[in-house]
Amino acid sequence: MSAEGSTDRSSDGLAGLDEQRRGWAQEAWQHVTDERLRELIVGLIGIPSPTGDERPLAEHITSTLASVGLRAACQPLDGRQANAWARLEGDGTGPDLMLYAPIDTLTVGEESEDLPWIGPELREDMRPRATVHDDLVTGLGASNPKGHAACVMMAAEAISLAGIPLTGDLVVAFGAGGMPTNARPGSDRLNTGQGAGCSFLLEQGVWTDYAVIAKPGWTVSWDEVGLVWFEVTVHGTHTYAGSRHRLPYDNAIDRAGDVVRHLEEWFVGYAERHTSGTVAPQGIVSSVRGGWPRMAAVTPAVCTLRVDLRISPDTTPMQAKREFTAAVEGLKRKLPGLDATVEMILAIPGTRTSRESWVFRSAAAGWEAFEGRPHEAVGGNSGATDANILRGRGIPTVRVGMPKVADAPFDIDFSRGMNTVSVREMKKLTRHLIRTAVDTVTRSRSEVESRAEPDSREEQEGATA
Repeated sequence: MSAEGSTDRSSDGLAGLDEQRRGWAQEAWQHVTDERLRELIVGLIGIPSPTGDERPLAEHITSTLASVGLRAACQPLDGRQANAWARLEGDGTGPDLMLYAPIDTLTVGEESEDLPWIGPELREDMRPRATVHDDLVTGLGASNPKGHAACVMMAAEAISLAGIPLTGDLVVAFGAGGMPTNARPGSDRLNTGQGAGCSFLLEQGVWTDYAVIAKPGWTVSWDEVGLVWFEVTVHGTHTYAGSRHRLPYDNAIDRAGDVVRHLEEWFVGYAERHTSGTVAPQGIVSSVRGGWPRMAAVTPAVCTLRVDLRISPDTTPMQAKREFTAAVEGLKRKLPGLDATVEMILAIPGTRTSRESWVFRSAAAGWEAFEGRPHEAVGGNSGATDANILRGRGIPTVRVGMPKVADAPFDIDFSRGMNTVSVREMKKLTRHLIRTAVDTVTRSRSEVESRAEPDSREEQEGATA
């Protein structure tokens, strides 16, 4: 898999590179220290950046990168939301590479918005405040996304300090609105999440030949699910508790329960039918809205359900809409009198990068050099990232990240997995990002031109690369 065609399986992280590039990578690695990584991640955690309010963090990242000599810029989307990016210029003869990470957190870190949905209380890891436990650092978004963003910052800083002569530009970018959410209360814009920052970044001309997105998972992923959101409206009769026994009674909330149970079972078969490559698209019913909380005496005429349905790169949003609608129609035939309608309210296609693309071959060669064995892809994935935005605009992109922390003095649930990062793993990822960058932006464009596209059968093989 090595971009150089080497069969060397040593695990020093350098196998497959020629002597000159080995030297450049090692020189940059000298600047990657535990102390600096810890300083970077503690700084990022301490600045709240919920979706829609990333501007203070983007400004911090911009000033941090500028302080080590990079040409850095803060790119506002509005008064509250902004991207950050920086560029190390090459001599113009080679390809440009983007190292990318989003910077917004999935939750907010404030009781007023997070409770009771996240749990009965906000633990220390759910707040935008860093706590250091030896190798581990906790705090809101410590791993996803901020630990990965810190690795991208560290990689750019190290390459800059090493003074490596570049042929192509190295761009590092930090996107607002990377989480799968629509606008939070009080936002002036509705499109603050779902890759809004990444899309704006590209629209404003921050563009490269290849990209690597840093997001969780110690593997090199070339394909990714997309997602569609549906709103299912279940109709019933508005009536009064005191008249239930006297008037027609058809409770929309009771009917919605039938729909939820049907869909939760249907999602299992859907995932099985659409599993291919490294993806296994899942679905969930995520929220229920119906009735007046202040008036328990009456039933509502409608109850609405929100659904997130993940889609493989081989399924279009319209195909997913028709399949989902057919599932609801099937239930209606089984339950006479059920009145439910479906509307697709959001769609982001899944995407795939050819494994013959330079960026996959280089990143996978780096993985092999660190592991001392052939690249091993991780299957069964159903997470979506801004990689879909980058690939969808035509930039070959792979995803590389850190594994979830497993050895910790506390239980690792979903939130702690997002909010706990290992500095040791940060160093490893940073070295991988540096190696991929050195392997790419020190070459001529002709050296990295992609080979011919493989046939579709190869692209849809199982989870081994």
